[in-house]
Parts: sequence; structure tokens; C-alpha cells
Amino acid sequence: MKSFILGGARSGKSAFAQQQALECGLDVIYVATGQAGDGEMAERIARHRAERPAAWGLVEEPLALADALRAQASPRRCLLVDCLTLWLSNLLAAGDGPLEREIPHLLELLPALPGRVLLVSNEVGQGIVPVHPLARRFRDEAGLLHQAVARQCDRVIFIVAGLPLVLKDRSA
Repeated sequence: MKSFILGGARSGKSAFAQQQALECGLDVIYVATGQAGDGEMAERIARHRAERPAAWGLVEEPLALADALRAQASPRRCLLVDCLTLWLSNLLAAGDGPLEREIPHLLELLPALPGRVLLVSNEVGQGIVPVHPLARRFRDEAGLLHQAVARQCDRVIFIVAGLPLVLKDRSA
């Protein structure tokens, strides 16, 4: 089953996804897309690591997400990807080549992945139109990515104030 978990900053989406992973009864591999580009981000990553169960595996992959998922997927595993918007940021920073290659690669692979997949992402399209062209492109690319991922997933859950709102559930 593929689940897509969306929410704003500090909405509780990562905690919700981690609880889903804990409850599924499968071995969990946490797939981190963030990079420690500065001290604050390094502290944030360290804090997230400390909050996760020690038994979970960890794969850090800022760009080649589909390849990492293909390598780790198994019927007996839950892959928790946190998060798609950091991955998108990394792709945009790397130039158009990786963006144009990696997003279709993920979307093509996603339906065929065995086991459980939990994809976490930040909903950024509910705010104002950004002033900066790169910020507008990020918002637009995130919206398109979210629509495509939502179509591929069995469940789509929007988290607000720590509360899940199920937008789609083909698993029931």
C-alpha cells in the first residue's frame, strides 16, 4: 500500500507517518532526503534521528530517490520517505536535468514497489504567490508533484494541527 501524507510546517505529518510505520508490523527503512547545509539543519536532522526507533534502518538520499526506493523495497518492509519537498528542493538546486529525470522516474516506479510506502511532503500551495521566481517555480513544481503522487497512492492524508483528514482511501 502507498500512502501520501501532506501537511503544512509543524502540522504533525512526520509524527503521523512514523506512527503509521510503527503500527504496520513491517521492518522500517527511513529514507531521508534532507541535507545538512547549515548548522540549524544539522541540528534538526540530529533531532529527527534521535526521535526515530533505533531498530529502523536509514537511507539518506537527496537526489536519486527512485533508485534508493527500488534498492530497499521488499514485501516485508515499510519505506518512510521524509520528505518530498526537501527532495524537490535538492533537485531544483541541482538544475533542470535531475528534476526532469528523477520525478518521472519516481512516478513510474511507485506503483510497482512492493511492501508499504509512506511518502511525506509539505503542502505549500495554500499561501500567497511568492515574489521570487525560484519560489514560484518551487511552489508550482511541488503542486504538480503532489497531484501526480496523489494519483499513484492508495491513501492520501492531509494533516492539520496533528489531526488526519483522509482525502483518498482505496485500501478500505
